[in-house]
Amino acid sequence: MTAYRARAHARVTITLREVGPAKLLPAEQARIRLAADTLLFSAEPGGVARVARTDMTALCRHLVTSGRWLPGRADELLDDLWACGPSERRALAAA
Repeated sequence: MTAYRARAHARVTITLREVGPAKLLPAEQARIRLAADTLLFSAEPGGVARVARTDMTALCRHLVTSGRWLPGRADELLDDLWACGPSERRALAAA
């Protein structure tokens, strides 16, 4: 884990607090928390990190297509979530 990734995780937590139950169902909030935690503690970009990213992409797409979220807000959440995890670029550099 790096400071950069920890700050991204904090931004996800703030988003959940701000948006909360007004725009997210409890199960959706739990999915986002789980994905952020999974990404934060993942050492590799594949495996569980990839599953978390796929799930969050699907969730954000659903939030936008249902009209519950604006595309820009969903993109911000995804950007913060991606920043929680290891990047493939960093994994290649370490190899």
